[in-house]
Amino acid sequence: MTELQQTFTSPSPLAALRPSLIQLISRLISRLTSPLKSLLLAAAVVLVAGCASTSPPGMPGDPVLSTSSTAPAATPVYPTGPLSAIGQTQAASGGVASLQPPADLWDRIRRGFAMPNLESELVTDREQWYTSRPDYIQRMTERSSKYLFHVVEELERRNMPTELALLPFIESAFNPQAVSSAKAAGMWQFMPATGKYFDLKQNAFRDDRRDVLASTRAALDYLQKLHGMFGDWHLALAAYNWGEGSVGRAIAKNQKLGLGTGYLDLRMPDETRLYVPKLQAVKNIIAAPQTYRAELPLIENHPYFQQVQINRDIDVTLAARLADVGIADFKALNPAAHRPVILAAGTPHILLPWDNAKVFQRNFDAYTQGQYASWTAWTAPTTLSVGEAAKKVGMSEADLRGVNNIPPRMLIKAGSTLLVPRTARMDDDVTSQVADNAQMAFAPEIVTRRSTIKARKGETVASIARRYGLSAASVADWNKVSASAAFKAGQQIVVFLPVKTRNVAGSPAKRATIKAVRRAPAKAIVKSKRR
Repeated sequence: MTELQQTFTSPSPLAALRPSLIQLISRLISRLTSPLKSLLLAAAVVLVAGCASTSPPGMPGDPVLSTSSTAPAATPVYPTGPLSAIGQTQAASGGVASLQPPADLWDRIRRGFAMPNLESELVTDREQWYTSRPDYIQRMTERSSKYLFHVVEELERRNMPTELALLPFIESAFNPQAVSSAKAAGMWQFMPATGKYFDLKQNAFRDDRRDVLASTRAALDYLQKLHGMFGDWHLALAAYNWGEGSVGRAIAKNQKLGLGTGYLDLRMPDETRLYVPKLQAVKNIIAAPQTYRAELPLIENHPYFQQVQINRDIDVTLAARLADVGIADFKALNPAAHRPVILAAGTPHILLPWDNAKVFQRNFDAYTQGQYASWTAWTAPTTLSVGEAAKKVGMSEADLRGVNNIPPRMLIKAGSTLLVPRTARMDDDVTSQVADNAQMAFAPEIVTRRSTIKARKGETVASIARRYGLSAASVADWNKVSASAAFKAGQQIVVFLPVKTRNVAGSPAKRATIKAVRRAPAKAIVKSKRR
């Protein structure tokens, strides 16, 4: 009898049994109905935790052991007073942690739902819209499988609701190459100015609004900022779509009129009115796909990609080949690089599928077939036509236009950075200054018309050039004379003058050309021909 008493009064055996007891009780209770399940589970946990002599000191929820020198070291101190029953609401809100890891990423997202549900007919309408398009749901959920784990990780790290991981479904259907009619770009649909505010680089070689890591960081920064401003996730989302200033003014207007200031109370554009209902509808479908007869693709609860450092400029096609990844899959993970080369000074890492990262590193280190990059950056020293620039860099005009997306009838302005072939003599990679700040700027070509005028008495090449705002060398070249030549009165002289002055840039010389054309006597121009 003494041995049996010692067994049950000793703290160590029951302490070892407590995890098993909890697991056994949880399995039994899991078979019960939901309301009763929550109540019994909470009561069971309290009961097991209440076995004070079985708990080692310091365990969360256990009685605090007395530190008095006069009390026995193992004697627990219980709270005094009668115990009160736990209500169903208290038990349900106790936040009892699940004993099982998430089955997949969808399960993990569901466990992190923390935003209040929006109750509206618009939600039902959007639920019907999505569920009537199962192919659309399938495409966008499959596309999300590359990025969703990273987004969820970042949300949990910041202690933000995991519903926000579903926001790119609404913004872009998880397409990092998406561009709206308003020029918003990327998975999170950043406008150019907002992207710059959140340090998303947009230059001739990359657009960080499309970058998976950078755009996610910026989007969550922005959402946290908006939640801090409005103290409500629905209003924060409205501001993400409509603008914080617009939401602020709508709230102020309702306050002045004595009206409510919640999401459903504000007057807003239809797009914003549907914005949160769309997210709520997607949340409802993810929460209970069987209810909506939706099939979600399996997305494992582990990373899809990892970062790989690069220390040399490298062609996109070569990087994909060294990683043994299809070019489409490579671009899907590295959508910010919108040129055929990745500049290491501006993009020091690339994303690759988890299993391909080591393959890339091994092949990159063993590569011995010459330069990693066949392209480099070239800065135009002066304003040039596309043809002139093509001659300087050894390309055809068509190739230079194509690789740099140069519009027709445009001049390349001085200081513009173009992508050009890298020669064997060019061993240096592009500098960080160029990689981070390269821009392309264009000016419209001046549409001119060949005109013939009559020289006045004492007219010279120089005087005609001054009158029409032209260079003396051009006037001399057009008329096959020297730059110092003089003309006889009435002699016909060829000049090329602008046709549409509204397309002429506003430099002083070009403005002088416009004024000269307007002042020239009509009878001086006797015939003309378009150039």
